[in-house]
Amino acid sequence: MKFIVSSTYLLKQLQVLGGVINNSNTLPILDNFLFELSQSKLTISASDLETTMSSTIDVDSDSEGSIALPARLLLDTLKTFPEQPLTFVVEDNNTVEISSNHGKYALAYADGAEFPNAVSVEDASKTTIMGDILATAISKTIFAAGNDDLRPVMSGVFFQFSTDNLTFVATDAHKLVKYTRDDVSATEPAEFIMPKKPLNLLKGILAGSDDDVLVEYNDSNAKFTFENSVIICRLIDGKYPNYEAVIPKENPNKLVIDRTQFLNSVRRVSIFSNKTTHQIRLKIAGAELNISAEDVDYSNKAEERLTCDYQGDDMQIGFNSRFLTEMINNLNSDNVQLEMSLPNRAGILTPVDGLDEGEHVTMLVMPVMLNN
Repeated sequence: MKFIVSSTYLLKQLQVLGGVINNSNTLPILDNFLFELSQSKLTISASDLETTMSSTIDVDSDSEGSIALPARLLLDTLKTFPEQPLTFVVEDNNTVEISSNHGKYALAYADGAEFPNAVSVEDASKTTIMGDILATAISKTIFAAGNDDLRPVMSGVFFQFSTDNLTFVATDAHKLVKYTRDDVSATEPAEFIMPKKPLNLLKGILAGSDDDVLVEYNDSNAKFTFENSVIICRLIDGKYPNYEAVIPKENPNKLVIDRTQFLNSVRRVSIFSNKTTHQIRLKIAGAELNISAEDVDYSNKAEERLTCDYQGDDMQIGFNSRFLTEMINNLNSDNVQLEMSLPNRAGILTPVDGLDEGEHVTMLVMPVMLNN
């Protein structure tokens, strides 16, 4: 088994695949990349049993075979090479010899047959979505997913496909984001919960990509196929909470404000907030928004006044500044709207402008009780 490949091209593919490999694996074989050669096509795979990703690249070769090479060692070596052709030759003594312009390197390999096979997605439903749209949907929602191992269903992003639109939802019970695209739809309705790891991989690879992604899914697994890569992952088992029920429908108090100004103000004021509650207070009267925070233990306090466009009754409401900052930061509109009903009901944050045709974002942030 022998092939020749460009060093930077190979490194680029391996760095993406390396994102799948865990720092500590139960099976030693999972610390390797699987190389499967068939003439001039080399398929490289990485897996952590839950998620498997493979990419197929063109190499110069006329042989066949499959071996598993140590990922860390290979990545560390490739990072040091300038662009040049590398020749990989499998020797009889269970090592692979890599020849560069300057030298030779031998590393031990494992038998490719030991590598776990990727799951096949049987009886799958399919839908096709543009790479960039999928990447945007993931980055708009994934930050709101929880990290609680006791509630695994909340630690992923909920995909809700219908014949009218595609909806992506993430929540950790303190904040919730719902992202909908009316300009894309599925042939038949489906719902599944995707874990974070494969989503982060997809987000990184697909940002700005015009390529279509074929999404295939059944009750237990999902498969994403695009360009020369495939990601297969196990879905999170369980029923997603009824998120529609927590979004308040009647919100008579509406505040519209410049997003950057609001974000900077909340960031500054929150520096003076209590370090455990991160509580900030929004006091709205007429066209004035007063943002304040106080840390009684250290006698720190801050207050800022902003002008805004407000329709509704005068009110005071408290929020966790970390959640609020994260959400405003994730919008890219010039102005944002905050809709509220009562100080103990969730506030709804939406962008006023800057959305594509058919794109909708709704963010929900739970208030914190103000101690007057």
